[in-house]
Amino acid sequence: MSRELPGLESSGSATLGTITLDRAAGADLPRPGTWTIDPAHSTITITARHMGLASVKGVINEFAGTIDIAEPAEWSTVRARMRADSIDTGNKMRDDHLRSPDFLDVVTHPLIEYIGTGVTPYGDDRWTVDGQLTLHGTTLPIQLDLTYQGSGTDPWGRQRAAFRATTELHRKDFAMNWNQSVAAEVVLVGWVLRIALDIEAVQGDLPEM
Repeated sequence: MSRELPGLESSGSATLGTITLDRAAGADLPRPGTWTIDPAHSTITITARHMGLASVKGVINEFAGTIDIAEPAEWSTVRARMRADSIDTGNKMRDDHLRSPDFLDVVTHPLIEYIGTGVTPYGDDRWTVDGQLTLHGTTLPIQLDLTYQGSGTDPWGRQRAAFRATTELHRKDFAMNWNQSVAAEVVLVGWVLRIALDIEAVQGDLPEM
């Protein structure tokens, strides 16, 4: 199924391929149909260690995607993409450095993309998602730990569903090798990035605001 992602049409296209969702151990999924990720009620958070001490968090502010829940659920698909230049850690100097060729190189690689290829159930509402992440011009297989958190009706009668997915990335795997040593075996920016996606989706298209 091909569909333009709202709000990012000028950035090119990306596909987050087929994801298999199984009703493991009696767990329900959202009703079949197209669910559009609602950026206003979703968050993509990236956490890195600073000098091996504090955890510094950043968010991706611009992203879009759709989830097509099929019947049977094994045929469900998801599409998503994120703008690399929308990284926001709350500090302009740090954000400018993250957008530079030392890290994301957003001029050369404006999009972060994920293509899901399958899911393995391992609990009432949990799955391991197998997929491919394209980041900084490098594409690698990445697994997500996915939890379906339920669905409900909002005050305007629209059906909404929530998901949480987490994973860890190693910057060196994506050729983001910049760092500075501050002491023996201590670096300024941690090599491991912890990713958390808290996603709320609405059935159908996003409502007009």
